[in-house]
Amino acid sequence: MAQEPKMSPATPLSEKLSLKEKVGYALGDVASNFYWRVFDVFLFIFYTDVFGISAAAVGTMMLVTRIIDAVSDPLMGALADRTATRFGKFRPYLLLGIIPIAAAGVLTFTVPDLGDDGKLIWAYGTYIFMMLAYTFINVPYGALLGVVTADSQERTTLTSFRFIGAFSGGTLVAYMTPELVNMLGNGNEALGWQLTMACYGLISAVLFTLTFLATKERIAPPKNQQTSIKQDIMDLTKNKPWLILFSLALIIMFTITLRASTGTFYFKYYVGREDLIGTFTAVYMISLAIGAASTPLLSRYFDKRSLLIGLMSLVALFSAGFYLIPPNNLTMMFIMQALIGFCLGPKSPLVFSMYADTADYSQYKNGRRATAMIFSAAAFSQKLGGAFAGAMIGWLLSSMGYVANQQQSPDSLMGILLLNTLIPAAFALLAVWVVKHYSLDEQKMKHINQSLYPTTAIEPVTNSQK
Repeated sequence: MAQEPKMSPATPLSEKLSLKEKVGYALGDVASNFYWRVFDVFLFIFYTDVFGISAAAVGTMMLVTRIIDAVSDPLMGALADRTATRFGKFRPYLLLGIIPIAAAGVLTFTVPDLGDDGKLIWAYGTYIFMMLAYTFINVPYGALLGVVTADSQERTTLTSFRFIGAFSGGTLVAYMTPELVNMLGNGNEALGWQLTMACYGLISAVLFTLTFLATKERIAPPKNQQTSIKQDIMDLTKNKPWLILFSLALIIMFTITLRASTGTFYFKYYVGREDLIGTFTAVYMISLAIGAASTPLLSRYFDKRSLLIGLMSLVALFSAGFYLIPPNNLTMMFIMQALIGFCLGPKSPLVFSMYADTADYSQYKNGRRATAMIFSAAAFSQKLGGAFAGAMIGWLLSSMGYVANQQQSPDSLMGILLLNTLIPAAFALLAVWVVKHYSLDEQKMKHINQSLYPTTAIEPVTNSQK
């Protein structure tokens, strides 16, 4: 009697992810955005208008502290790549990082009763602590994407789930934060910020725990791999697709950070409707989420490179168009903001999926894999872009006469307008030029994945097995 043919076991390339794991992974970025979105939208104006630091000092501080933090990303990646536990390399950090990030969030948004110099030292110290704590938990979380599955389309789908979570969390933060600060502070804005961050810490702790429980690491480095941190970095410098993504992430972060951080100034001073800041930002975040959700569909009809070129071209066009909107045309502002958000939404799923592809490319080319180093160095470029963008905001506003909580001069208003419109448009166009040089298309990734994860064919039944 003939035996059943032996089927090949599931491989990292063939195994499909469950909805539970996709949603569980996405919750990690919901948690992260209770911090990142606060930094992105509210931190600059918190430091100038609540904490009491000049715009120029804030710009310099953001540059210095984020460069320090950015350098820590590759170190964290190297540590995570060399971690070995029964829970995997990256998942344990989702639990270990909960207390540090919650504590750092509260301290960063605490206004101490100190002199000007003491407050500036406090701001530097707590913000550095905040960003290091964020790195400790977020670098392993990002690297987890590269070891959950090797299927490129599954990665794109999983990353779409991740950023739907990110933008959904960001929408809640953008809309709720001003209300929570007012409600919890009861007129004391400094206290309101402190209590709001304490609440966000508790919520993120629960979400990170759920991500830990829902996910599974399936891809490991080659057996007996022994590499130094220096070798990992050298591999990165020879990974041309990764170098292009590194440059791209830095440039796109200029576009995103400039628009996000100056949107609060734009509505408070240029439009004169501070009450609409939360709603305006929430519309943007909802549009980002819709854009992210559309990524798997769009990527079925366009390759990642072509899609990014088209989307960033539209971001440049709409950002430039924003310059022409008069301050009393609220309807057009919200429409244009929604269009920009929709076009930027697929950017994150596409780019992070491409980072995972470059990890496979590195293993294919060099016979070595350093997934966390790939993703941590990607975070390095994003933070570096955010650092320089933050510095640009502070220095330009200061040079054009910005004074906190006062009626702004025409020059100051023009600086706010340019930082929210034409300058981001220029960086979006630069991003289009950079992404044209990316080479890992769909056919190349199929070849790489088949080489790394060959499936075992069905074994034929021989006469001796009958």
